[in-house]
Amino acid sequence: WWMRRIREGACAVVNPFNPRQVSHVSLRPEHVDAIVFWTRNAAPLLPYLAELNGRGYRYYFQYTLTGYNSAIEPNVPEVANVVTTLTQLAAAIGPERICWRYDPILFTNTMPPEYHLEHFAALASALRGLTQHVTVSLFDEYRGAMRRLRELAPAVQLLEIPETSERFAHCMRTLASIAEAQGMAISSCAETVDLRPYGIMPGQCIDGAYLRRVFGIEVATAKDPNQRAACGCVASKDIGAYDTCLHGCRYCYATHRDGLAAARHAAHGVESPALLPMEPRS
Repeated sequence: WWMRRIREGACAVVNPFNPRQVSHVSLRPEHVDAIVFWTRNAAPLLPYLAELNGRGYRYYFQYTLTGYNSAIEPNVPEVANVVTTLTQLAAAIGPERICWRYDPILFTNTMPPEYHLEHFAALASALRGLTQHVTVSLFDEYRGAMRRLRELAPAVQLLEIPETSERFAHCMRTLASIAEAQGMAISSCAETVDLRPYGIMPGQCIDGAYLRRVFGIEVATAKDPNQRAACGCVASKDIGAYDTCLHGCRYCYATHRDGLAAARHAAHGVESPALLPMEPRS
């Protein structure tokens, strides 16, 4: 679907709250500053990177790898497979164009702060040399995500780790130290908790300074007014859609109803200009 949109030079984006409202986005190279891929699995895209390059697109990856257990992340790729894909991706485009996301950090009875320190260290070691940056954020208690997590009780229960506690501070400081030891800058994403005292600075996933440094282009540097207050990203156009991911992560804010993503995926046609169903024109 994505490569068909690229070849046709445009896509449509359906307003999830008003299906009759559809915006059309040009994907022609001269209209695109850069593409930012948010993904857990870039393997299907690897065969098309040369075509994207040949068409003149600039792009980089925000690549999520948390490696939580299957109760929390039932359908995500295995860690070993992700490392293999990232190795191939880094060889193709360079580690500077890959940002690892350890996001969100979820504290539960089976994943206390001590678990995250050991787990993050193992992942960071496996990804050494494949990325130069890691982004972290704390779990946000969205209503749908909380409902899906509560369904796992009593086997999985959320832990309250006060942000003022030394246990929390130790966890954040150590994450920053681990990242530095593996040659990675660390920052936070749209985080309302101030992590700067622990060495984790507020980050921008779509960063004007980064685009200038890596691609030599100038973009507007003002914060995107359509994003959350804590988000520092510059203005962009999101062509993704809610309830279309099949990974089934229990903490995800972008899945509202169980089964809806699977139904939409099954009904979606590669010829559709949009990811969501479009209302027929009258």
